[in-house]
Amino acid sequence: MSIDQLRRLAVAALVAAGAMLTPGGAPVYASAIPHVRGTATVPVYSYANAIRESIQVRTTMDNDGDGVPDRIAVDLVRPREAAAAHVRVPVIMEASPYYACCGRGNESEKKTYDANGVISKVPLFYDNYFVPRGYAFVAVDLPGTARSTGCEDVGGREEVLGAKAVIDWLNGRAPATHADGSPAVATWTTGKVGMIGKSWDGTVANAVAATGVPGLATIVPISAISSWYDYARFNGMIRSEKYLEFLQGGVTGRPAAACAATVRRLNADSAERTGDYNAFWAGRDVRPYASRVHASVFVVHGLNDVNVTTDQFARWWNRLAAAHVPRKIWLSQAAHVDPFDLRRAAWVDTLHRWFDFYLQGLPNGIDREPQATIQTAPGTWMNQPTWPAPGAHQVRMTLGNGDGRTGTLNGSPAGGKRVWKDNQDLEGDNEVVRPNAQVPGRVVFLSRPLTAAIRLSGIPQVSLRVSVDKPTTQLTARLVDYGRAARVNYLGAEEGIKTLTTQSCWGSSTTADDACYRNTAEDVVTGEFAILTRGWQDAAHRSSLRFRTPLVPGRWYTITVPMQPTDQIVRKGHVLGLVLQQSDTDYAVPPPSAATVRLDLAGSRLILPLAGPAGLPPAATMAPVVSTASPAARSLAPRAGTSPPMP
Repeated sequence: MSIDQLRRLAVAALVAAGAMLTPGGAPVYASAIPHVRGTATVPVYSYANAIRESIQVRTTMDNDGDGVPDRIAVDLVRPREAAAAHVRVPVIMEASPYYACCGRGNESEKKTYDANGVISKVPLFYDNYFVPRGYAFVAVDLPGTARSTGCEDVGGREEVLGAKAVIDWLNGRAPATHADGSPAVATWTTGKVGMIGKSWDGTVANAVAATGVPGLATIVPISAISSWYDYARFNGMIRSEKYLEFLQGGVTGRPAAACAATVRRLNADSAERTGDYNAFWAGRDVRPYASRVHASVFVVHGLNDVNVTTDQFARWWNRLAAAHVPRKIWLSQAAHVDPFDLRRAAWVDTLHRWFDFYLQGLPNGIDREPQATIQTAPGTWMNQPTWPAPGAHQVRMTLGNGDGRTGTLNGSPAGGKRVWKDNQDLEGDNEVVRPNAQVPGRVVFLSRPLTAAIRLSGIPQVSLRVSVDKPTTQLTARLVDYGRAARVNYLGAEEGIKTLTTQSCWGSSTTADDACYRNTAEDVVTGEFAILTRGWQDAAHRSSLRFRTPLVPGRWYTITVPMQPTDQIVRKGHVLGLVLQQSDTDYAVPPPSAATVRLDLAGSRLILPLAGPAGLPPAATMAPVVSTASPAARSLAPRAGTSPPMP
């Protein structure tokens, strides 16, 4: 029998089995599932007629100490027609502390309920868009928030196991009840769950995945935390005093007396006085448990996020890669912004295909696409096989003496010193503007104007040879792109976007819950410079974050200051600057006493993760003169004096 005859017989067999052929000859199987067409889910179910339920999942915990097992409030929307036809559906789940206190999304939507206490409006578009396509959406109040009991313990055991209990219930492993006390059994679901959420919500998704809970098939953490220590501390530096108490108080739904013991433990156990990493923080660090993750992971983050900083995604991403976890990543030039408000149509399409593949099992090919999608400039995105950029490598660069005031980058090794006293009044623009001027509390090193564009992809750091006259000090480093350009205004009022007056709709609506949201546009400004990344290090924690080793005043030490991971292109003709200071009151609590630092240039280096053939040109004897006099430069400067952020 010839090859052509065999091919014709194979095609006939596929047709007999119920397959159709695409124009290219590839088979597309006809599905008995109403909401599946080919390799995609389609909106065939009524959103208005969907089943809406509010239930309570019982846990085995009692951290409010009232003698009653803590219960997790779960509000869900699922397609009625699928239930009537006994078609089981997977679940998209968002577990959040914000549904009652603060709202979700760019428009701060909150849950609302009907007269019977049953959910009538769920924030965001997920239910409107996905329920008609054969998904259930589950919105979970974290313990101690909104309608859940227990106490919110800020990334702790109660928070994580409370959310995990909902997945256990969806898979028949935990009990739940309706408002009337009757059992609630999730016979309507396949048991496959995808968790999604921005900030604290995405943080919970990371932590639940790290438990290895069966049934969790994928997570989509957006601007999420992977180590609460690295959120509340910057390498031993305290971000804000009693920060966890502040966070807990912002979201709690319980009377103060009910959770007073939890708040006391947050303050007592978190090493507020020392800044040490201890067992408390280890219990809120998911990175060591990447090998337990059985779910795929779609990471989304802003490369200029100064709230949930970029080490949160990068160090988690690298651990997931080492554990061979299926993964994908989107990185924007904005700050703490949801991709729905950055690149709406592309985001919804990509998220739809991701959930279809991992929750519905539809072979749409998203697993074979490039892993990384990265924004390189306003309106400009690129795909690459993974992140950091393939071929990115660490390049060590010297610090030169220059004119004795402004130093140089990447010159021949030379001696020289810099001496400066901590200036705790140095903040905002003054940290980086006028780099050729002598400003108390900082030192600056500049490259020559770039002869070709360079790309940084990974984790920059500086290795500093220092002598300090106190037992410790804080060391701060900034990489600055000096050069006029249009850039995403990530430190503007909306962190890189502008909310418009027009709307677009993404899914079906009801009177109580519409699927329409105000459109957004990138907030782009033209300025003379931009801070590319920042880094901080408490000198007494130079050897370990678990304990302090005081400096001997006058002795020389080599201390590494890691900067936040980044991916940035610095244009031809621009100047790259390294700005060093001690305390950074924009981001951390300063030490009680100001130290004086001596910096040995010959023993210090800047280490850059460079991708591609271009690098910094050799330094001239003197640093170039850089002007930042334009008022537009201020539009990309930090805003000092703001309240501590909420994740």
